[in-house]
Amino acid sequence: MSQLRKQGLTRRALLSRAAAAGALAVAGAGFIAAPDAAWAVEVTAISEHEMATLLQMARDIYPHDRIGDRFYAIAVKGHDSEDHKAMVAEGVAALDAAAKAAGFDSYLAAGWEADRVAILRGLEDTPFFQAVRGGLVTGLYNQKEVWPVFGYEGESFSQGGYIDRGFDDIDWL
Repeated sequence: MSQLRKQGLTRRALLSRAAAAGALAVAGAGFIAAPDAAWAVEVTAISEHEMATLLQMARDIYPHDRIGDRFYAIAVKGHDSEDHKAMVAEGVAALDAAAKAAGFDSYLAAGWEADRVAILRGLEDTPFFQAVRGGLVTGLYNQKEVWPVFGYEGESFSQGGYIDRGFDDIDWL
């Protein structure tokens, strides 16, 4: 800690900057935790590295700055199963190999979103990519907690339908 103070950086400032960076941390055997929020995801069939890669991949496929990582974790949690274990292992290995070919240590080590997206584009025709992307469509956007971010009020049938709830309130026509 004294080294930090000599450099003009307190432990608290260091931790707050690390949290602002949004890096995921392995919190123990089988857990990944976010330093900027109170959530963690337990992995049982896949490794922590594979789950962290799936989370980053999900953010790169459907990037929404206003949606927290915990919602992406919920969306990709379904891939933490024995049925998906081999596909995820092979897919993450392919992502890491493509990242190494591009000059990075791994997919997660590619610091810029544009670099990661370029790596993903090279694998977008693979069954792994299509399975993750397809699962995200419903896994991410069917979470009621994220609907307000997009201005979606949910289904309207239980409230009388859209005709009685602003269907014809267009004032610019």
